[in-house]
Amino acid sequence: MNSPVVDILEQLIHFDKSDTKPVYIQIAQQVINAIQRGYLQKGVVLPGSRVLSKTLHIHRNTVVAVYDELASQGWVEIIPNKGTFVLVPEQTTVAIKATSHHVKQAYAYSKQTGFPFQSSLNLASTSQATKARYSINDGKPDLRLHPVHEFSRWYSAVMKRKSLVSKWNTTPQYVSTFETQLCNYLNATRGFHIKPYNLISTRSTEMSLYIVSQLLVKQGDVVLVGNLSNYAANMIFQQAGAAIKTVPVDANGLDVQYIKRHFVKGSIRSVYVCAHRHYPTTQTLSAERRLELLELAKAYEFAIIEDDYDYDFQFNGSAMLPMASADANGVVIYLGKFGQSLFPSFQTGFVVAPENLISEAKNYLQLLDRQGDVIQEQMLTELISEGEIYRLMKKNIITYKERRDCLYKCLEINFKGVLSWKIPSGGLAIWLQFNPKISLIKLVEEADKNDLYIPKTILYQDKNTCAIRFGFGHLNEEEIERVIKKLKKAYKAVSLG
Repeated sequence: MNSPVVDILEQLIHFDKSDTKPVYIQIAQQVINAIQRGYLQKGVVLPGSRVLSKTLHIHRNTVVAVYDELASQGWVEIIPNKGTFVLVPEQTTVAIKATSHHVKQAYAYSKQTGFPFQSSLNLASTSQATKARYSINDGKPDLRLHPVHEFSRWYSAVMKRKSLVSKWNTTPQYVSTFETQLCNYLNATRGFHIKPYNLISTRSTEMSLYIVSQLLVKQGDVVLVGNLSNYAANMIFQQAGAAIKTVPVDANGLDVQYIKRHFVKGSIRSVYVCAHRHYPTTQTLSAERRLELLELAKAYEFAIIEDDYDYDFQFNGSAMLPMASADANGVVIYLGKFGQSLFPSFQTGFVVAPENLISEAKNYLQLLDRQGDVIQEQMLTELISEGEIYRLMKKNIITYKERRDCLYKCLEINFKGVLSWKIPSGGLAIWLQFNPKISLIKLVEEADKNDLYIPKTILYQDKNTCAIRFGFGHLNEEEIERVIKKLKKAYKAVSLG
């Protein structure tokens, strides 16, 4: 007689060997579905590989691949010599004058224009050249986790579709299939109640913010940001002509009472906030302050730009729903990223806002990116509908949480009493504060001697602050240990010097 678990799996699991999706993935997804629906409870022991291979008439190695897939997503725990146990994991952006050529330079391309043009200090590049083997950033994902082979197959399949030609040759529809699918996905994951007319898809969050700033900001308009804030967003606002003013940020996020005390109705054009973790400090805006900010935006008639740059990386508990999901007055413009578990060329940005603003934003987008990327949109549409985006995100969350915990242990061993930090509930960066304060510029120089590159864009130092936004997502556990040791060596050189 079969065990109850074997009987359940035999009834629920069906697969098609002719399907392009691997058999082990088909089976793993159905086991996950059985766990989510309560057929398999936490702690239940799944049948051994021999028993399940015989039950489902598949090779034993396929069963092993199924269990490995489930373990990598955190749905089961494999204990050697004991068995495979079901888990229920928490779900948790000066004029130049031309110079004349000499005769000998007639066939060399000019280094300078023969006419003046307006350069921009606001858009000066922040990138730096380095030969260091190791580096820290502000919280970027690890591109090595991108499923290259699977994406090659998906991309190839989309490229072969005859329907692509007709999509390129016809006038773009106002609402694309991708926007409809993305709209449904956001409604399901972020608590929205939006329609495709409330959504626009862009190439990146930076493009989204650029378009929004062009619509909102006129020369001299006041935009409020945290007193430590996202430098890239500030560059975009300044380029649009905004006068940026800062607001204090504490353990509960942006200080809304400060805005009430220092500004009046009509004096603010927009307030820029981060939906989950303030950039760079990772402090979360409390639920109470979210409600205060929504009420103040309605009373003062300003726009809230809510940047949800790291929604996909929530480790503990469930992600807090964005303010835009509770916006009944049309005061929130929500910016997000989709596909952060993918290679950058497959990621996309999006804006959620009232229909009249989205309609105007699409006019700007047609000027900047009229053609778009039909192949990318088609593939992302299928990844949403087939649940692949969710699967990739779940696998990566497990990996990034392990890296965060590894970083915490390394900091405890090497920097206890020197650095202070708070382990964030999500995101790919941690806020490290030095006490006593040191020269961070000297720290960068010493780190470079130790083959470690620290970009100046993640350094925050003034009379009150001496901190680094330490991004760990792009480093595996072995690399994290090496980087922390190199950072400790650099710190000792600076503190002793």
